[in-house]
Amino acid sequence: MAQRDVRIEPNATIGDLVSRLGDDGKRLLEDEVHLAKLEIGENVRVAARGMVWLGVALALSFVTLTALTVGLSAILGQLFANALWLGTLLTAVLWLILGAVLLKTGVGKLASPPYTLPQTRRELALTRDAIANADLR
Repeated sequence: MAQRDVRIEPNATIGDLVSRLGDDGKRLLEDEVHLAKLEIGENVRVAARGMVWLGVALALSFVTLTALTVGLSAILGQLFANALWLGTLLTAVLWLILGAVLLKTGVGKLASPPYTLPQTRRELALTRDAIANADLR
């Protein structure tokens, strides 16, 4: 942005100064809007790059989890007299148990919010009472 020269006129009237102040305020607002647009654009670009990397990580995690499942099924199948079907079944049960534990944990986290409305109201009432009883001399 170009810096604007400030002219000092000793004979300027109040109307001229108010007009100049309005022009400066309008220019400042336009500059702020322009800056906000630039910042939003940059934030969108950064978020888009982050989402791409998150997608790649998710895809690689899926492939890794699939390979882990196949390997675990084969190992468990070898332990039970080459019964691959039994190893696969045991692996599925293990994933099911893990999924149930994660689901229960997630539902538990959602069921108890980090704050409660009654507690907030109680704190606001205490603050109001403290302000009302304060000695403001």
